[in-house]
Amino acid sequence: MIKVVAFNGSPRQEGNTYHAIKLVAEELQKEGIEVEIVHVGNKLIRGCLACGMCYKNKNEKCVIDDEVNEWIQKMKEADGIILGSPVHYSSISATMKAFLDRAFYVASANGGFLRHKVGASLVAVRRSGGVTTFNQLNNYINYAEMIMPSTNYWNVIHGTKPGEVLQDEEGVQIMRVLGKNMAYVLKLIENGKGEVEVPEKEKKVYTNFIR
Repeated sequence: MIKVVAFNGSPRQEGNTYHAIKLVAEELQKEGIEVEIVHVGNKLIRGCLACGMCYKNKNEKCVIDDEVNEWIQKMKEADGIILGSPVHYSSISATMKAFLDRAFYVASANGGFLRHKVGASLVAVRRSGGVTTFNQLNNYINYAEMIMPSTNYWNVIHGTKPGEVLQDEEGVQIMRVLGKNMAYVLKLIENGKGEVEVPEKEKKVYTNFIR
């Protein structure tokens, strides 16, 4: 079965970020795709130490032993990943960013195991800062060589009190179309296994402009 894991970066377990994720998840589930939602935003997650031990150890773990290591394995096992965040000062929530910095760095340090998984991001916002936060989430997906499905606008939905996003008719459609397109891409990849040759992974080139 195709599996998707969604990460809710909101401190509120069933706030508007959760409702946005659910809209996408419902479309995936209609196509027989399993979806698990992980609540990140209410946890005590510290940021990356820049210690480089994930590159040295190559054990698919961060040296900070907390839930992040469990979530990294969920990401590895999934076919698709959804990143959802509320907007805090036109940015990703702090806990979500701490998690993403560490998880994506560990994945990169261990052979880039998120490569060619399907990744989508979405944002719930009261008024402004939604697109900047959406772009920040997309940076992780792009860096990991993931495949990103689109929808018919930017993946931002508006509301203040929990559940108000469901009154944003355009936002609801955006999430619904995203779910349909994500299911389509996941199925294309699944059905193409063994039929379409996977591009060879290139070794990362690092350029330092200070000589």
